[in-house]
Order: sequence, then C-alpha cells, then structure tokens
Amino acid sequence: MYTKESWTCIFLIICSMQSVCHCCDCIRHRYGHLSAEYLSLLDQMGGDITKQEAPVFFPESLYRRIELAEFEGKVRFRNETIYQITKLFDGNIKAVIWDKKKLDNFLNILEGQFENLKSCVSPAKKPERRLKRYFKKLNRKVLRQMNYSAQAWELIRKETKHNLQRLDIF
Repeated sequence: MYTKESWTCIFLIICSMQSVCHCCDCIRHRYGHLSAEYLSLLDQMGGDITKQEAPVFFPESLYRRIELAEFEGKVRFRNETIYQITKLFDGNIKAVIWDKKKLDNFLNILEGQFENLKSCVSPAKKPERRLKRYFKKLNRKVLRQMNYSAQAWELIRKETKHNLQRLDIF
C-alpha cells in the first residue's frame, strides 16, 4: 500500500509535469503577442533603424537547422538567443538617447520570457557554440571597437530586431 509520503511525491511529480506542459503550451500561444510587444518597444525606444550593416554575420545555417528541429530544440534555441541578447544589452548604454522606460520594458519582457522558456527545456544540453560566438563577436567587433558609441548601439538594436524577428519558429 502507498504511504502518505508516496502519494505526496506522486502528486508533486504530476503537478510539476503539468506546470511545465502548461508553460510550454503558453509559449506556443503567447509568443506572437510577446514578440509583437518587444519588437514594437525596440522600434519605439529609438529613432529609425540604421541602414548600416554590422561587421558580424549571423550563421544562417543555424536557422535552417532549427526550423527542422523538434519543439524542445526550438525552445532551447529561442531561449539561448534571448539570453545572449539580454547579456549584450547589459553593457555601457550611456551613449544612446533611447527612451529609458521602453528600453527597460523591452529588457523586462525578454528576461521574463527567458525565465519561462528555461522551465520548458532540460538543462542537460550545452548552448549552441556558433550562436554564443556570434554574440561575442557583436560585443567585441561592434560595441567594444566602436567604444560603446550611439552608432554601435544602433547597430546592436538593428541586429537584435533582425534576430528576434527570425525567432518566430514555432
């Protein structure tokens, strides 16, 4: 016969499985709304998006591979991309004259989504090296080489917008 502790354990396991599944279902249904919201904030926090090209190119083969991946692989990729973006924006942003409130809202939405997505994937797999390398190059070749100037941050904003638009992969 099962003890009270066994039933409690079974109950907690079932509840935790449901919350993860519920979270993942929310991702499928709410992502479009959140995506539109943070893309809008990204547009509104500064002026027109620059026409200048960044000296760093995204490894497009990653998107082709992720488009064919299973749900968890797509969630993991989206989560890692969002994490790298928030890490990139954690730098010296003093040179830009963006709307501070919209910038904060943009980052808060991304950070919230990162936390939600994190609970939907197993932590066993390592992040995609090429994705991590791409964001490190953006930091080094755009932000640092351009001394965190307003022009550098505008390039980062443009790259961020492009990458967030591409994340609509479900």
